[in-house]
This record gives sequence, C-alpha cells and structure tokens, in this order.
Amino acid sequence: QVQLVESGGGVVRPGGSLRLSCETSGFTLDYYSITWFRQAPEKEREEISCISISSGSTYYTDSAKGRFTIYRDNTKSTVYLQMDNLNSEDTGIYYCAAGARCSATPLKGYWGQGTQVTVSS
Repeated sequence: QVQLVESGGGVVRPGGSLRLSCETSGFTLDYYSITWFRQAPEKEREEISCISISSGSTYYTDSAKGRFTIYRDNTKSTVYLQMDNLNSEDTGIYYCAAGARCSATPLKGYWGQGTQVTVSS
C-alpha cells in the first residue's frame, strides 16, 4: 500500500524555521521524484520544490530559492524540506507527492494528506 505521510508543520514567527518530513512506504523511493506543493488560502496549489531521488537533482520555485532545502535521508525512505527565514507568504498546507520525474505530474494515489504551516507574529 502506497503511503506518503507529511509531518513537521506548525505555527512559527516570521524569520523562523521548520523542517517538514515526507515519510514514504509501499514503493521504492529510489525510482521516483518527490515534490512538495503548497496550497495557500484562496490561491492555486503551487509547486515549491522537487528532488529526483535517483540523480539527486533539485528544483526550487523562485520564492523558495536560498531559503528552502530539499533532501533525502539515505538511511530512510523520507524526504525533508528544511524551511528557513519563513514569512507570511509561506503559510499554507504543504503536501508531498511522488512522480516519475520532477517535471511530471505526480502519480494518482501518491499524495500525502498534508501538513499545515502557519507563519504569524
């Protein structure tokens, strides 16, 4: 059974940091890419960052560059999103999803349930 489980969200002040986790099971992570998406209130879902597990290549949207880092723990089937210097625009529900490659639409059924991030003073 394919599962992706996000955790690590919470409430943080502007300038603070959070580390999101995407724990995967039921499939071989090495053959996929993992993308983090953000769904902000009254906005369309936005792709934030992606990592190709096989190559290690990473992608960041412009707003995340220099502040977010995506990486995989090689001892676990878990992908992390380290988020630093957070601001109110980063507020939203963060989802991880698996796909064949970073540029591809994530596979149906390969989505997590989301974790809420709120940046507020």
